[in-house]
Amino acid sequence: MTEMIQMADAAPRESDAKTGDELRWQAVLGREAALDGAFVYAVRSTGIYCRPSCPSKRPNRVQVAFYEVPQAAEAAGFRACKRCKPRQAASSDTALAAVRSACDLIDADNERAPTLEDLAAHVGLSASHLQRRFKRVMGVSPREYADARRMARFRDAVKAGDDVTGALYEAGYGSSSRLYERAGAHLGMTPATYAKGGKGAEIRYALADCTYGRILVAGTQAGICFLAFGADDAKLAEELALEFPAAALERDDTGLGRWLDGVLDYLNDGTPHPELPLDVRATAFQRRVWQALTQIPYGETRTYSEIAAMLGASKAQRAVGRACATNPVSLLIPCHRAIREDGGLGGYRWGLKTKERLLAHERKAAPARK
Repeated sequence: MTEMIQMADAAPRESDAKTGDELRWQAVLGREAALDGAFVYAVRSTGIYCRPSCPSKRPNRVQVAFYEVPQAAEAAGFRACKRCKPRQAASSDTALAAVRSACDLIDADNERAPTLEDLAAHVGLSASHLQRRFKRVMGVSPREYADARRMARFRDAVKAGDDVTGALYEAGYGSSSRLYERAGAHLGMTPATYAKGGKGAEIRYALADCTYGRILVAGTQAGICFLAFGADDAKLAEELALEFPAAALERDDTGLGRWLDGVLDYLNDGTPHPELPLDVRATAFQRRVWQALTQIPYGETRTYSEIAAMLGASKAQRAVGRACATNPVSLLIPCHRAIREDGGLGGYRWGLKTKERLLAHERKAAPARK
């Protein structure tokens, strides 16, 4: 079993990734201690990740995601199991051990992020070799991982009650300007607003008919922060409230007219994709996936594995899928253009029928745009 689960250096097919996951699942069901350190499994319903041999009750398969190293699970928002202590399981795979060691050094250094050269010397690899290995396992570069971890320390500090000034220095930011220049991409609001749990953030939204039923477009002063399709206005407003539970929400069909009209013209009449300002929160890896999605030509699709390859993270198909699923401005960031390796549609937050119609619409309109 151990040899079957080892990752190859070559880019895998999506079917290979599925096979690997099923082998991991069998190892979890069998509580195979020999594979402790080879991977961890995370349970979405509990937010906890474990080693394969964990004695806890087995979850439903649909709730489980797999990660090669504990730090990747933690970067995705999962907490280590206090029962099996998966971080203490040593890895016999030298590639994974090197990445884990590099992550540990980044996590431990709050004063400054270690350089790539520092990390390479620490793990005994060349800088280029470590960079490639790190991105393959983690889906982001060491620098992007360090930025994300620093912002996570800031979030944890303000949630624990620290003021913004104390939290930014505790997280390792040398000045407030370093924090504020990154806050828009990571928090979607200023650090002071985030420290208040999002209270004070004003989000306006508008609803209208479109060829897919009803559409909701919501935005801050900075740009569009949410877009949703549905059949019921009340449910669409509820989706917005779930996305931004601490914000002040106000319906404003007139004030958002320009942004809404741009979206509707694109949907109904096939006009060019609207160049509208966005105000979205994202992890480092989500930002990279979303940027890759915008590079897929109109009328075309890419598989999850092809998008992962575009990022230089060939084994990150599942992480690409999660980034697509958490995209708050679908259509403007065209996650509907991501499909499965076998040509199947995969998933879509607003329903597969909507995804199918969006793709058909773009394929039909594409020749006229060339």
